[in-house]
Formats: sequence, structure tokens, C-alpha cells
Amino acid sequence: MKKQDKQSAKQQKRITSIGGSALIEGIMMRGPKRTTVACRVDNDTIDTEDIEIKTFTSRGKFFRIPLIRGIFGMIDSMRLSYKALSISADKALAAGTMEEEEPSKFEKWLDEKFGDKMMNVIMVIATILGVALAIGLFIVLPSMLFAWLIKPLLTDWSESSTRLLQSAFEGILKIALFLGYMILVSQMQDMKRVFMYHGAEHKTIFCYENDEELTVENVRKQIRFHPRCGTSFLVVTLIVSIFVGLFIPTFPNIPILRPLLRLLLVPVMVGLGYEFIKLCGKYDNKLTRTLAKPGLWAQRITTREPDDSMIECAIVAMKAVIPDDGSDIINDCSCAE
Repeated sequence: MKKQDKQSAKQQKRITSIGGSALIEGIMMRGPKRTTVACRVDNDTIDTEDIEIKTFTSRGKFFRIPLIRGIFGMIDSMRLSYKALSISADKALAAGTMEEEEPSKFEKWLDEKFGDKMMNVIMVIATILGVALAIGLFIVLPSMLFAWLIKPLLTDWSESSTRLLQSAFEGILKIALFLGYMILVSQMQDMKRVFMYHGAEHKTIFCYENDEELTVENVRKQIRFHPRCGTSFLVVTLIVSIFVGLFIPTFPNIPILRPLLRLLLVPVMVGLGYEFIKLCGKYDNKLTRTLAKPGLWAQRITTREPDDSMIECAIVAMKAVIPDDGSDIINDCSCAE
């Protein structure tokens, strides 16, 4: 981090479990007792709505076991994000801040077949296609490219050396694909505003963690890079996958087996990534700040400096989820340096 980033991080007086996500002209904040969506519907109005779902992590101790909790925590976050995004899209359409596109023939056919359930069907289809694309790009493609382009040149290499090079090749390619995708997405006008709301979310959480009054002026001066962020989680998980790859055989005669084993080990990578982010989110010291740097660098792509109207929206969402009993505070710093 830059010098000013380090100075700001050292000012934290507490660390909260409250997190959030950027939406279409709005922000979702999730506290220990309440989850609230705040959306700006016009220059003078911020509309709020609470979300309630039965999370896996609230169903028993099993879902809170280290490593296991990361997998189900990610599922809970995806469910909440989907509901919050749907709410923000509906509010944006109603307010006229987002134009409704003419439905395609496929969407019309889905509407005729499924009626009110059409959006759920579309989201299921989109999720399946998204997962398939992610598997193809981040698991199958790197392994197959190595097998086709690099492996034939390593006839004199030992199995352990080949595996080390393959893990590094796959990991670097996956990180490059991820960052390249985010850079392309960040050039879209609508996504620029979402990334600005993402910055507002982080800055507001930092303001609260620095024990400052939640005002636009106080929030504005905070940094926008937070160690407990979805972007950091994805980057960390990709880095973890490099080390996991060191233990996966190369199978020179059946190269497809390696990506299949990687796919089976995705829950392990997700669990390890979650524990790492949880560690960096709970403790603020030189070690955790050093370990969090790759994720913070990536946030320079996925966050932008917000305007005051976005900060106001983030403050409304934040105030709604702060519990009166302080149950969100996970470390009352005394942060070790």
C-alpha cells in the first residue's frame, strides 16, 4: 500500500464484521442481525429495504467449522447478493434510472412458459452458464494449454519440477485472465458507477472502524481498499490454487485428469481463501497488511472514488445494520503492530 494507505489503516480503533456489496445505484450492508439494501431513487430520496434469508451458517455448528464455513458462507453471500441485486434493479427500473430493454424472443418464450417464475429460471440458467464458463477459463484452459504448449518441451524434466512449473503457469494465467476481465468490465459506464458505489461501501466501513461519525465529510477522507472484500477473496483463492496445484499429479498421458482433480478441490481452495480473508479482516498489523496486498492492489480496478450522493447511500445502509449491543465488533484494536 501507499504511505497514506498505511497511515489510514493504523488509525483503525476497531474491526467490524459488517460487510456489503455494491448494487445498481445502491449498496447492501450486512450486519450480524440485519441486512439492508439502500438505493438512490432520485436526488433527494434513498429507499431502503431489509433482506431476510435462512443462512447456512445459522443452522448449526457444522456450518461454522473452519474451512467448511467458507464454502457455505460464500453460498450465503451469493444468495444475499442475488436478492439485493434484484431489489436494486427493480427500484432502478421504477425510478427510471435504468432503462428496461426490449425482451428477446428467448425471454418472451420463458415468460410464456414460466410467468412470474421467469426471473428465477433466467438466474438459474445464467448461474449454470457462468459456472461452466469459469470452469472452462480458470480450470480447464490453463491445464490444457500447458499440456499442449509447454509440456512437450519438458521431456528431460522431473515430475516434481514439471508440477512446480505447471502450477506457476496455471496460477499466473488465471490471475491474468481475472484481472484482464475486470479491467475490461471496468470500462463499461454502468460498471464504473457500480465500482464507485463499491468504493463508497469500503470507505464507509473504514469510517465506522476508525470510530468517526458517519458523515459525508468523514467518509470521503477514508481509503477505498479494504482487506475484507470479495475482490481480495477471489485473488487470494487464485493464489491458494497455485499452492494446491503443487500436490496434484500431472498425468502426462491423460491431461484432462488434472483439471478434474482441481475442480474437485475447489471447495478446499474456497475454504482456505475464506480463512485467509477472515484472518486479514480480524487483525490489522504489519503481517496481515503484507499478506493482503495482492487483493488490495486488485481493488484498484474494482473500486473507484465515489461522489457524495453515493456516500450518503452507503451511510444510510451502514447505520441501518449497526447493532446497538456492539455484537459486530470482532476486534477492539489494540491492533498488534
